[in-house]
Amino acid sequence: MINETDNRLSLLELKCRRPVEHLLAGEFHSVFRGQGIEFEDVRPYQPGDDVRSMDWRVTARTGEPHIKRYIEEREQFLYLLVDVSASVLDSSGRHKRDTITQIASLLTMAAAKNQDRVSLILFTNEVELVIPPGKGRTHTLRIMDALLNFKPKGRETQFESVLRRFGHIAQKHSIVFIISDFLAKDYLEELCALAGRHDVNAVNVLESQTVRSPGAELVRIHDAENNESRIVDLKKVADDGSAYHESLREEMLESGISLMEIAEGEDCVEALSGFFHLRQRRVTEETRG
Repeated sequence: MINETDNRLSLLELKCRRPVEHLLAGEFHSVFRGQGIEFEDVRPYQPGDDVRSMDWRVTARTGEPHIKRYIEEREQFLYLLVDVSASVLDSSGRHKRDTITQIASLLTMAAAKNQDRVSLILFTNEVELVIPPGKGRTHTLRIMDALLNFKPKGRETQFESVLRRFGHIAQKHSIVFIISDFLAKDYLEELCALAGRHDVNAVNVLESQTVRSPGAELVRIHDAENNESRIVDLKKVADDGSAYHESLREEMLESGISLMEIAEGEDCVEALSGFFHLRQRRVTEETRG
């Protein structure tokens, strides 16, 4: 069992390493630059320098004009808030969990390549696991191992506890990815409040579309989260689902939350790269506007 676990972890690392080294790390850095600048030193003024950067104290002391030099604040904090409820873990063929695991692993390795600190918070209706911010290969593998193998106690999805816990943990402006199928209610208000303090990104992992025969509209399904069975109208579920996701897109857009949608089993590298490009374009347009 230990060898099997190690093999799965090694395969995941190998699968993620190449796209991160050749594509995603650069795109991650381009999109999520440091949010602040820090003082480095002073140097003599040169024609063309911005006079707003003038260090008047050094200038007065030396009798020669000097300006302050700043560098971009390099180290950032990336928090991954990952849903491990039953609707994720018990999906057919593990496809939803596999997709979430790969997305989170790619983000972890991209941030690590950028020398950022990464934290993982797994949640259901409660916070199940917290791996504090860290960096380095050992830390990265610890996060990836938890994504692959952690077995939660809870079954339902509730965002209240994890958002409240995160609010106490993250004291400085951070990059946040909330990865879930978002099959829950009454969380948008707290999520929007979080977006006022942090760079919040939501990854909505959708179930792949299934082909239905015309005569099979009513079926019995099992709800993984509450462990109940019921008869549902597939056409109504599909229509309601489309309306829900459209409403979710609009509300997150209005709240300044970047939303990425990916179907279970979809190419995670292509989806992340597309998300980074769209986000970069939006930021550029907002800057110009």
